[in-house]
Amino acid sequence: MTPASLSIESWSLILVALMAANAAYASRKFLFFKTLEDKHVGWCLLEMGVWYALIGLIGYSLESMIGNVFPKRWEFFAVSLCLFFVAAFPGFTWRFLMKHRNDARG
Repeated sequence: MTPASLSIESWSLILVALMAANAAYASRKFLFFKTLEDKHVGWCLLEMGVWYALIGLIGYSLESMIGNVFPKRWEFFAVSLCLFFVAAFPGFTWRFLMKHRNDARG
């Protein structure tokens, strides 16, 4: 299957997953509800876990609508979690690395 043959639902899920991976770093609020004074990496990782589970549920529901849910073993979750972390790298860089660089300038 080539990337061009993916359905609009698949592309939409990929786009939502990319946004969800960076959502933890976009705001000082935890899950956009509770404001934290200093949102450190631990809170961001916890929030990323929630977003990962939510995206997984959306993907599972889309797969079940097709009618054939494939079994998922630990390898699937290990790879998808690693891809989720890689997708979150721009948000992490902006939140934690660029922040310190901007603070050093004055």
